[in-house]
Amino acid sequence: MFYVLFLISTALAQLSLPATPYLPPDPSFATQQAPVNLHWSSTLGNLLWFYEAQRSGDLPTTNRVSWRNDSATLDGQDVGVDLSGGYYDAGDYRKYTFPMSFSLMSICWGAITFGKGYDASNQTVYLDDMLRWGLDWLVKAHSSSNTLYVQIGDTNLEDAYWGGDKDIPTPRPSYKIDDSHPGTDAAAQASAAFSACSALYSNIKLSSNSNPASLTNSTYAATLLSHAQQLYSFATNTTQQVYQKAVPSVGEAYASSDYRDELAIAGLFLAVASNSSETYAQATDVYSSSKLSQLITKEGSEQVFNWDSKTPGAAILGAQITKALPSLVSGSPSNVNFTSDAEAYVQIVTGGHGRGAFTDGGLLYYSGDSDEASLNPALNAAMLVAHFTTSVTDPSSANYTHQLAFTQSQLNYVLGNNPMTMPYIVGMHPNSPVNPHSASATGASPQDIANLDTVPAQERYVLYGAVVGGPDKDDKYWDMRSDWVQSEVALDYNAPLLSLVAYTIANETMASQDPWYTRLEVGSYQKVRPKGYPCDAAVRQGCKNRGFSRTGKIVMAVIVTVVGLIVVGMGSYWLFLAYRSGSGTVKA
Repeated sequence: MFYVLFLISTALAQLSLPATPYLPPDPSFATQQAPVNLHWSSTLGNLLWFYEAQRSGDLPTTNRVSWRNDSATLDGQDVGVDLSGGYYDAGDYRKYTFPMSFSLMSICWGAITFGKGYDASNQTVYLDDMLRWGLDWLVKAHSSSNTLYVQIGDTNLEDAYWGGDKDIPTPRPSYKIDDSHPGTDAAAQASAAFSACSALYSNIKLSSNSNPASLTNSTYAATLLSHAQQLYSFATNTTQQVYQKAVPSVGEAYASSDYRDELAIAGLFLAVASNSSETYAQATDVYSSSKLSQLITKEGSEQVFNWDSKTPGAAILGAQITKALPSLVSGSPSNVNFTSDAEAYVQIVTGGHGRGAFTDGGLLYYSGDSDEASLNPALNAAMLVAHFTTSVTDPSSANYTHQLAFTQSQLNYVLGNNPMTMPYIVGMHPNSPVNPHSASATGASPQDIANLDTVPAQERYVLYGAVVGGPDKDDKYWDMRSDWVQSEVALDYNAPLLSLVAYTIANETMASQDPWYTRLEVGSYQKVRPKGYPCDAAVRQGCKNRGFSRTGKIVMAVIVTVVGLIVVGMGSYWLFLAYRSGSGTVKA
C-alpha cells in the first residue's frame, strides 16, 4: 500500500524548485544595462512572485515572501471540509472561486500558446508552483461531484479590517453551490480552469507556431480532467442560473451577468482536454443558440473579456481549435464560424472602432468596464489578440503587423509609455506605484483603516509584481492607497500581463528591445503626478467642481457651435420673412 501511495505521489509531483530561488531585484535594476531578455525575465518572475505573496494557508518551506505568515489555516472548519490554502483574491483576505478560476484558466491558456516564454526565462518551475497552489485548492473546494465552495470569508468583517495576516478576523464562513443551490457560471468556470490546465499538463498544442510550457505530467492532467468533467456535468445538468442567486454574498463583489458564456468556453476547453468532438459540438450549440456572436462582432456592442464576460475568449479559443485541432470540428454545426467571429472582434478592438476607444495616452478604454481597474480590459484584449496573432493570423500579412503593433502598444502603456511615465507594476522601477491597496503589504500595526493613506506613511513591504488597477480615462493616476479603483491588486489583474510578457519573450521581434520602463527617467512621475484628488467610486473629493474631460470639452464645443449656427440661421430667416412681409421695411 505504501509503495502504491509513493508511486501516486511521485506521478503527481511538481517540478523541483531551484536551490537558489528567484527573488525580485531592487527596482533600480530597471535602470541598469542588462541583456534584453534578463529584464523581460525579471518582469515575468516578478509577476509570478506576486501570486506567492497572495497565498493563504500553511506556507511551504520554499516560501519566497519573507513577510508573509501562515494564515487562515482553519478555513472550512465550519463545514467540516479542509478549505485552507489557495489565494486571497485581492487586497484583503477573502477567497473567491469564480475570479480565481478565471485567472487560472487564463494563465494556463497563455502557457499553452506562449510556453516558450516561460521556458526561455527559467520561470516554468515557478509557473508550475503557482498553478498547483491554486489548482490544488480548487480540488479541495470541489468537495464532491456537485458541490463547489465559492467564497471563504465574511464581507463585512473583512471590509472593516486593514491589518496583517496574523489577525485576520473570524469567523470565516464558507459558501457553496450544490444540487439544491446551483450556480451554472461558477461550476462552468471552475471546469474551464481545470480543463485548460489539464490541456497544459497534457502538452496539447493550440498553435503550430508555438509549444506549451514544459510541464507535462499525465497523472496530474488526468486528475484535473476528472474534476473538469464532473463540474461541466454539474453545470449542464442542474437548474441553470447565475451563482449569486444561490449565494447572495458573492454578488457584493463578483456578481455574474450571465452563465452561457461560461458554458461555451468551458465546453471548448473540455473538448480540447478530453479530445471530444461531442463536447465541442455542445459548446458550439450553446454559442450559437445564445447568439453570443452578436456580443463581439457588432461594433458598439462588443463585450470585454474578464472574470465575468468570456464570450470574446470563446471565439478566440474556437478559432485556435479550428486551425490546430480540426478533428474536433468535423461534424459540428456549420452555422458557427469562430474564426470569422474572432477576426471581426480583433479588427474592432485593434482599430478602436467599437465600445473601446483609445485615451489620449493610448490605452484601450471601455466606458463602464474600464471605470474601475482600467488596465484590465485593455490587457485582456491585447492578450486575446496575441493568441489570435500567434495561432491564426498569417505572419506575412498586413493584419499580422497591425495586430502586433496593437498588442505592443497596450503592453508598452502598462510598462511606462503613458502620460504618468509609470510602469503599473509594483517594485518594477523607481517610478512604480508605491501605495498598492493591499492590507498585507501595508503592514499597519495596529491596523488603522480610518487613516488608510497615512498609517503607515510608507508601506512596510514591497508587493513586487502586483499590477494595480490603473489610471482614469484621462490617463491620470494618483497612487493613493485608499483609492481601490486605481490602486487595487488582484489575481485577475496579473493574469493577462503574465501571458503578454511570455508572448513577448517568445516573439523574437518584440523581445529584441528592452521593456519600456528601462527608458524612463527616475522621478519623472513626481513631476506629472496629478494635483488634488481623483473622482471615482472610492474617492469622491475630486468630483466637486470637476471640469469636463478633453473629450467632453470637444463635445461641448461642437454642441455650442451647432446651436450657435442654428440661432444665427433662424435669426437670418426671420429677418428675411420680416423684410418680405413689410415690402422691404423691417417692422418693429
